Amino acid sequence: MSAKQISASIQNWPEDAREAAQLVVDQYGEPDEVTDSVVIWHKPGPWKRIVAYKRVHEHNFPTTHLDSVESVIDYRFPVDKINDVAAFDGSVVVNRTTGEVSARCHDEQANCLALNLMHDIATGAKSVTEARNYYAKEFIDYRRKKPTPYMEKLHFTPAQGGTADPDVRLLSDEDLKKAVEEGKAAGS
Repeated sequence: MSAKQISASIQNWPEDAREAAQLVVDQYGEPDEVTDSVVIWHKPGPWKRIVAYKRVHEHNFPTTHLDSVESVIDYRFPVDKINDVAAFDGSVVVNRTTGEVSARCHDEQANCLALNLMHDIATGAKSVTEARNYYAKEFIDYRRKKPTPYMEKLHFTPAQGGTADPDVRLLSDEDLKKAVEEGKAAGS
């Protein structure tokens, strides 16, 4: 797909979503998938994938902006800290079953910042409050043209697969078979 075709596919998107998608095109070139509502790159840079969405979501942390670009990594997040990452930033999503963590913000740099802080929470390097305060500091430093190390790159190496957690089975095949038989008997 050419740059002209990509531009045509996102021309009817809201301005913020269109601009955010264009930044990813400028950084990584042609996407791997394009639909009316999403543009997807597989394995660009340090990411498992980046998804630019037509639909934007208002997000007020650390200030009001629109989330439209999601950066995804393979990461086995500690289950006992999931509440902490949810309290840190609602746009950071842990998918335990697939072994992925993503951040959805207005650009790749903000996603880097969020995922670096997610990692700090996961490893105990920062508390939720420390992570939120650091996010706000680096966000405003970016506007001041000051150094923003957490926005520049990931400060950890994402896993390359092997992070899925399919959980623990509670019901055996025999339990399921018995339940089906009981259901049939009850329905007669």
